[in-house]
Amino acid sequence: MGQFNQQPDFATIASTVTASDTTFLNGVALYVGTGGDVHVIMKNVENTAGNVIIFKNVPDGSFLPAIVDYVRAATTAADIVAVK
Repeated sequence: MGQFNQQPDFATIASTVTASDTTFLNGVALYVGTGGDVHVIMKNVENTAGNVIIFKNVPDGSFLPAIVDYVRAATTAADIVAVK
């Protein structure tokens, strides 16, 4: 994960993610267990309503190379884990 925002090189915290338009994740990377589309709002985006990024067709068992604050409810992927 590198040194983005003072994070360690390896994850030290992990938790399951329920896609929601309102749950703030506070800058996490994502592991996607069951593939699909992942709708996210990236870390440090001020206007959250208009800045949804869609990672299309993310395969099973993938890490997304992004640090995010929200996984939106429109996400079709499942078994998502937040790591930090």
